[in-house]
Amino acid sequence: MPSMPEPRRAVVIEDDPDIRGLLVRILTKQGFEVTHAEAGLPGVEEVRRAKPDLITLDVNLPDVDGLEVCKLLREFSDAFIVMLTARADELDKLTGLDNGADDYISKPFSPRELQSRINALFRRRQPSSADTAVASELERATEVQQSLLPQEDVRVDGYDVAGVFRPSRSVGGDFYDWYRTPEGLHLTFADAMGKGMGAALIAATVRAVMRSTGQRQDLDAAFASASTTIAADLDSSNSFVTLFHARLDAASGVVSYVDAGHGLALHVTAEGSAHRLPSGGPPVGAWAGSAWPQSAVSLAPGDSLVVASDGVLDVFDSVEQFTEAVLAAAHGQVSAQSASDAIMALAPAETAEDDVTVVVVRRLPEPALA
Repeated sequence: MPSMPEPRRAVVIEDDPDIRGLLVRILTKQGFEVTHAEAGLPGVEEVRRAKPDLITLDVNLPDVDGLEVCKLLREFSDAFIVMLTARADELDKLTGLDNGADDYISKPFSPRELQSRINALFRRRQPSSADTAVASELERATEVQQSLLPQEDVRVDGYDVAGVFRPSRSVGGDFYDWYRTPEGLHLTFADAMGKGMGAALIAATVRAVMRSTGQRQDLDAAFASASTTIAADLDSSNSFVTLFHARLDAASGVVSYVDAGHGLALHVTAEGSAHRLPSGGPPVGAWAGSAWPQSAVSLAPGDSLVVASDGVLDVFDSVEQFTEAVLAAAHGQVSAQSASDAIMALAPAETAEDDVTVVVVRRLPEPALA
């Protein structure tokens, strides 16, 4: 039996109850599932939740100007936006502004006029060759991005290691990579600026270059050499990449690392505290001639190294709140995988605007004495 097409959704943002009710009735009659809000900021949250195909937006709202609301909506929604105003002179001004709206209509309006405007908007949304090309590029970029991740679990005696990755809809440049060494483990965690195929290809270059330095003993000199190679590629694309590159000595628990503009690696102790490892310099490619000193942290039995992407940070108002939330999610977990999953859950897929990536390296507790 053929599946039914998903219904179109609409959000009405209007403070006047009579006009709001009329808009809801008109749109419902046109086959939309309609929800509404009485002010701008609640309207933004409703659009985040409902993910509509169409938004009607009053210019004069009680809390935030409708033009500002439109700009906020355009940061995350590609829905059609029809703006409504009660002033004819304002309509002329609106149509000359590039604020992200798709159409404008003045009050009072006839239901037939509004229906006609909406139908015209949706007729424009026919798949084009350009749309197909963009979708194809995103699909290829996703494949590239997925190929950069470790294909097998890494096993280090005395340690539990796990990573999780969830790409955003637009595909970015997040990736992590790890591999065994005679002493323990190499770990690279990176985020290339940008979206789509460009960011994915930059990430692929970074991974290849960082892997090429794996046999060198001097971590900071190896990183400096690698960053010079990476920066040459980044300069031509006017991009940069944040990097956290670490080497674990399993016997001692010492993690030597270089942090280039990432700043989201935490040492979570068995006792329940968290210390954010400071960044040692700017992102690679941001400024010529930069240097990144090597630092180290010791993992005692039961401690964890947690590295997260800014897709997790974006959920919180400050780095301090991020640190506290990651600590609460990771501490007391029975495995690195469960800790990674708990941290990932801090940035739900339905609201996350960026890739979300988490890696946890957990030193196993010492067995209790009989």
